[in-house]
Amino acid sequence: MASPRKSRRIKKANTPEPDDIRQNAVATRSKSHPPAPEYPLAAFLWPAKKSAFQFTLPFVLMCVGLFRWATGFWGYSGQYKFRRSLAIAYSSTGFNVPPMHGDFEAQRHWMEITTHLPISQWYFYDLLYWGLDYPPLTAYHSWLLGTIGSSFNQKWFALDSSRGFENQLLKVYMRATVLVSEYLIFVPAAVILIRKLGRLRGVPSWDSSMALVAFLMQPATMLIDHAHFQYNNIMLGFTLASISSMLAGRSLWGCVFFAAALCYKQMALYYAPAISFYLLGLCLLPPIRISRLIAVAVVTLAAFAICFAPLLLGAMFDDRRNMKPMPGLNAFPDLPLVSTLPISLDKSAWYYPPLLQLTQSIHRIFPFARGLFEDKVANLWCAVHTVHKLNQYPIGQMQRISTVVTLISILPATMTISLYPRSELLPWAMTSTAWGFYLCSFQVHEKSILLPLLPMTILFGGEGGFSTEMRAWIGWANMIGVWTLFPLLKKDELRMPYAVLSLLWAYLLGLPPTSLSLYFGSQAKKNGLNPLVRALHLAFYAAMIVWHFMEAFVEPPKGKPDLWVVLNVLIGFAGFGVCFLWSSWQLILRTGMLEEYFDFRRRMDAKQKEPKRKKK
Repeated sequence: MASPRKSRRIKKANTPEPDDIRQNAVATRSKSHPPAPEYPLAAFLWPAKKSAFQFTLPFVLMCVGLFRWATGFWGYSGQYKFRRSLAIAYSSTGFNVPPMHGDFEAQRHWMEITTHLPISQWYFYDLLYWGLDYPPLTAYHSWLLGTIGSSFNQKWFALDSSRGFENQLLKVYMRATVLVSEYLIFVPAAVILIRKLGRLRGVPSWDSSMALVAFLMQPATMLIDHAHFQYNNIMLGFTLASISSMLAGRSLWGCVFFAAALCYKQMALYYAPAISFYLLGLCLLPPIRISRLIAVAVVTLAAFAICFAPLLLGAMFDDRRNMKPMPGLNAFPDLPLVSTLPISLDKSAWYYPPLLQLTQSIHRIFPFARGLFEDKVANLWCAVHTVHKLNQYPIGQMQRISTVVTLISILPATMTISLYPRSELLPWAMTSTAWGFYLCSFQVHEKSILLPLLPMTILFGGEGGFSTEMRAWIGWANMIGVWTLFPLLKKDELRMPYAVLSLLWAYLLGLPPTSLSLYFGSQAKKNGLNPLVRALHLAFYAAMIVWHFMEAFVEPPKGKPDLWVVLNVLIGFAGFGVCFLWSSWQLILRTGMLEEYFDFRRRMDAKQKEPKRKKK
């Protein structure tokens, strides 16, 4: 006898058409032809369009890792400078001291001093030769890598005698530390964040895979960390983890991760206003949650305390062993930053050693005495300096001016995110404040361009991330960003990886100069950009191409040897200023506040017309 219970059919989910879900990654053709990928990145991942994100992930991470490792085969900061300086050292050219090398030597030297010196001397030892000037988490990371490296070869990090040490195995080890550190922190954080963005906004897994590839193949980040040599991606990875936690509604974990980012590199302050005002908006907008505000403050302070605890407790322990922070001095030095205040502190008190470590580390982390900017960077002050010399003004005055201008530049984003504290708006607010800091703040480096590009590029993973407008603006900003790094990369003989990685990224996303389809192709006709935006973008692309030709083949006029670098600064500053305005405007648009305003005006106009109608 047949069972009276009917078997249930599992209904298939309605699968949207490719044009609806592929966010302009698919070009529609006639009915007799199947859809085709619009740009090479979509074509490369086309076989995986029906696969889940986790099945595509190993292939993506393997390919991205190979490109990162191959980038490390080229030179690094200080390598070629060191070789050239050997022939001219101690000559009349001004090299009257041994060469300082570059960032590679700085990172190696920090591993040297952290593994051989007591912790109380880390921020005091030989400050004229790559003195430690990053927060404690960088120092702990250097100690860990130096300890592991010393187990292979103690000569790599021998105190003082290893300065300028060059060895092929040491280079391999140092390159490997960047890659491993990145795959332990930055890459997992990027994967989790892009998956979170995709799930929150209903983005298909295929688009999330494309967003991950576009994000991890970002040329500026690869060239700075894996070629020039630095560990920026650890700080950026903690920042991504903080954003992901905020999106998941775990604001306290977001505070912990962001505190870790600040305790690794102080440049994370570029994001601090956006994150702080976002949290304030969550806590203070109705209904007011004072308990959440207190929890945020307590957790943040606790995270900073944990990061600084080994440094401060180590200073107290070294004091008990009668070890002073400055070798050769039997007494403690005066406290930096507060020595001019009318305060008298007992140097023999138990609190003096940790207080000295705290003030000295802050003094090293924020070197205000260095000047308004270093080298030539595409921001406001360097651009103004080309026509009006700013070094004629006192440093203190320029600090105050730059602080005021920076606060004004970040005001729209901070006010907006505090009034509309929605997690999907946080990357936009971080993009706007990071651009404001990069363009207007004090002591900006060329490498700081990585900070505004990070949240801007992660927007690929959101809703409409690969639309014509988003792909054009994000791609344009990244191409200008890596272009402004060329003068820095040229010093290290990194022209070839610069050309390969930047053109490869442009090719994958269908950007100029490898393709004009984004501006003149089928998608441009269907979902075209504003003609003014199209003309603006293409004008900058043309300027960058012409600049490269002039820099390579045309000698600058006599008396103006830095002409091409100055033009790089001026063009880059103009482009970044437009990116800042665009990201700020997009943030305001996406809040819906303009729609609310116009609806209110319509209602008010309707009310004013009602009495007139009644009189008639």
